[in-house]
Amino acid sequence: MELYNSDLFAWVILPLLIFFSRICDVSIGTIRVIFVAKGFKLLAPLLGFFEVIIWLIAVSQIMQHLDNIMSYIAYGGGFAAGNYIGIILEEKISIGNVVMRIIPKKNTDALIKTLREHGYGLTLVDAEGAMGTKFKMIFMVIQRQSVNDVIVTINSHNPNAFYSIEDVKAVSDGYINNKVIRKKYNVFDFTRKGK
Repeated sequence: MELYNSDLFAWVILPLLIFFSRICDVSIGTIRVIFVAKGFKLLAPLLGFFEVIIWLIAVSQIMQHLDNIMSYIAYGGGFAAGNYIGIILEEKISIGNVVMRIIPKKNTDALIKTLREHGYGLTLVDAEGAMGTKFKMIFMVIQRQSVNDVIVTINSHNPNAFYSIEDVKAVSDGYINNKVIRKKYNVFDFTRKGK
């Protein structure tokens, strides 16, 4: 009990606890938002539960020590650090699929051949650039963890190629990283239209 009432606790230990609890709850919140966007219906609420419990503990400690400026600084610093760490964690987890659009600056035959040899499904579209240059635009849906490998392949064959990457919520009837994706019907899906 003596430690709880000491200056060491009030000015060092308590702010550190608040700081690390904010890192935890904001990191969990960042991951939770990503899981909500990707449709993880069970995991997102579970993360939300722990996020709010940790937040309540941190805020209750601040409310008990309103005269302690270090608690406010720790709260704000933990929020900032939690956002950063949450983004890093999300990049490491790499869940889901993305669509890549590749607009090459030169002949794409070698790039197309290499991507197909690595097992990627490609859709090629004849296109014309702003200056009238004709080329094949490449569309591909890949797993997020494969993005860096594809970028290395693009840069080795066509270093000045323009590419864009977007998240994909769902895929059906396609080809992703050597896997054929078929549309799955759910008999309990009441959003389907009848005849």
